[in-house]
Amino acid sequence: MSRIRLRRPTVLAALAGIGTCLATIAAPSASAGTSAQAGTCTIAPKGKESEAPLSCLGVTTSLDRLPTVGEQATLTVNVTVQTSVKRAGLSVQLPPALRMSGNDSGLTAATTDAFGQRTSRVLALTPGTRTIKLKVKAVAAGPAQIQADISDIDRPDPRRAGHDSVELTIGRANGSSTKGMSVTKADTAPVQSPGPGIHPPRLATPKAPAPGSAASGPASPRATAPAAPSAQVCVSGTYRNRFQSAEGGSWNGKANRDEPVSNANITLWGKPTANSGTQKLATGMTGNGDGRFNLCYTPSTSVTAKLWVEFQTQAGGMWSVVDGNGRLYSTATYSQDNVSRGISLGNVYANSGQSRAWHAFDTLNKLWWNRGSTTNCWAGSQSDGRCTPITVQWYPGSTDGTYWTTSEDKIHLADNDPDSEHTTVHEAGHALMGKLYNGWWPNVTNCSPHYVNRASSTSCGWTEGFANAVSFHTFNDTTYYWGNGSSLNLANDRTTTGIDQGDACEARVATALLDLWSQVDGGWTRSNTMMSKTWQSSFREYFLTDRPTYGLDTGAKARNVLYNHTIQY
Repeated sequence: MSRIRLRRPTVLAALAGIGTCLATIAAPSASAGTSAQAGTCTIAPKGKESEAPLSCLGVTTSLDRLPTVGEQATLTVNVTVQTSVKRAGLSVQLPPALRMSGNDSGLTAATTDAFGQRTSRVLALTPGTRTIKLKVKAVAAGPAQIQADISDIDRPDPRRAGHDSVELTIGRANGSSTKGMSVTKADTAPVQSPGPGIHPPRLATPKAPAPGSAASGPASPRATAPAAPSAQVCVSGTYRNRFQSAEGGSWNGKANRDEPVSNANITLWGKPTANSGTQKLATGMTGNGDGRFNLCYTPSTSVTAKLWVEFQTQAGGMWSVVDGNGRLYSTATYSQDNVSRGISLGNVYANSGQSRAWHAFDTLNKLWWNRGSTTNCWAGSQSDGRCTPITVQWYPGSTDGTYWTTSEDKIHLADNDPDSEHTTVHEAGHALMGKLYNGWWPNVTNCSPHYVNRASSTSCGWTEGFANAVSFHTFNDTTYYWGNGSSLNLANDRTTTGIDQGDACEARVATALLDLWSQVDGGWTRSNTMMSKTWQSSFREYFLTDRPTYGLDTGAKARNVLYNHTIQY
């Protein structure tokens, strides 16, 4: 029998939502007994709304001038240190439009690939400021981003790490370069096929059958559309994205990946004649798992003057990625002129400046196929045709992250967050819980700040532990990855040291949930269905009160799972 719980006021729910998202950016090393203690370090993130914790390491980047093509500039990287670090890793990445010019900085020789140049250095740091300068030269026009990361190699922890970036748009004429970069609408990248050094795709195998069709969003894996009647003209191809992934990478080099983009909304635009207006000729979605598309239309003239395809970071009406102004990212192909028959565009690549937006977008597709819903919505609490979407906000250089809010039901990701699929799905896990609870949110206490391996409160352990479990469940692992490439394995049992015991510790709750779903429940669909009908404020309530009410096991096998993760009732 369901219990009646009153909804909290929207403002309080919003505050709780912000306060409960910190695990993605506040998870310390498992050996936290030797980590910097909360309150001893004071380096704050740039963004006023940032939920990142205070850190003992910080980094800032700046250029002494905005170079145009052919000009040089001096890049200054300042590392601020508030505690001694035996092995700090400094990593600097330049975009393809910039190149290192000489190397008297003490950094390693740069490596070059499709993503630009990378250089790094291991430093022994004591409190103070370390400054490193290097010359860079602009070699191409267009948007460009310089990135720098500092982290403690031996103790991965956001309280011992920092990230900064410089965004600029390089011009060709003297004085034409400007600060910032705009990539919301852009052309496709000039790439035709995967390049060397590409890591294999990270597949997330669906754990449940695909739901039936629904007009509001993706339903089942879609193959290329069948051949159209001869009277029609079709434009086909495969949409792909090149990106850097924290999963499979390290502090001084992330994994380069080249993968198809699934379930993206696409539109075929055209001009029947050179003097006519632009018309929408066809719409569709890229194929699930292969990124293929095949858009067909019936021409009104024997030759269509211009055709192009636009791809947007939206999947039906189920999820999207937007910029700081709420606009979808779009990549458009170059115009095909004087088309009289079907054409294949081959591989079409997302604009490189949008790669993180498309990476976050495609990561949500992996969660979609593992969401454990009994309806064609994200959660069983919503019925077909009345689904609410998951929305992610991200833009280059963003310091507005990492969190999800109940008030706007939106995920905010900082600059390099999309590089970590675990971070994206963790925040989506909060959004999923909000949908399961149909807008209600627990009264969460002692959760700002909080740390993945330390006890906080049972309400914080529950909401954060669930979000971590969603991430681990999606990727079949227990290792958390941060956007800078650092990682920490949170697998634990009763012998594990460095992780607090009990249900106020989110790492214990996350792994207990994961094992309950896989070893006891046969998946998490029944658990999610229960959560859509009755809401919980703690793991204790979830296990002792609601699971038996809804026919989920709380017997010896289930209790042994909890006992193994130091939770006893």
